[in-house]
Amino acid sequence: MEAISQAGLRLIYEKGYEAMSLRHLATEVGLQVGSLYNHISTKQDLLFGLLRKHMEDLLSSLDEALAPAGDAHQKLQTFAAFHVSYHIARKREVFICYSELRSLDPENYDIIVAMRRAYEQRLITILEDGLAEGRFSVADPQVAAYGILAMLTGVCTWFRPDGRLGADDVVTLYTGMVLDAVGDKTPRPPSSNPEGS
Repeated sequence: MEAISQAGLRLIYEKGYEAMSLRHLATEVGLQVGSLYNHISTKQDLLFGLLRKHMEDLLSSLDEALAPAGDAHQKLQTFAAFHVSYHIARKREVFICYSELRSLDPENYDIIVAMRRAYEQRLITILEDGLAEGRFSVADPQVAAYGILAMLTGVCTWFRPDGRLGADDVVTLYTGMVLDAVGDKTPRPPSSNPEGS
């Protein structure tokens, strides 16, 4: 099943959900189409399974990363660093989760959207806590959260492992931009321009 999932992920990323067929998938994993049905019943089940697994991993990994963080400043730093790192490492999953959401059946769509809202809510709560602590200055935590997520997720469109900046450099830059965007009042050491890699 792991081989089927990985092959399905790659094929949907390369061809798109509509263009990929279960025949393509069976060929990739060396199975007859009939044998493939022992593992997945429909192409829709494959897509939903991939997106649900992605969102489950995203939520559980975020909660694990946030667990040791203390105040809102630390949590926002952790969230930004986690989001950028995770999205750089899981570029295909992220791309499919955004581009193929429209391909889900209504019931499956609602489940994935609810999981995405749960992820967004974690950031909204951090911003609300930062306002309550007097650390952040944002007019609307929900709108600010959506803006931050759009900026952080954008890293998937341009980051290249062999580019001028390494992943750690990008994480540092984006984390600083997020803290600046919310008017974080926690003193920080002077920043320096990261070396290109």
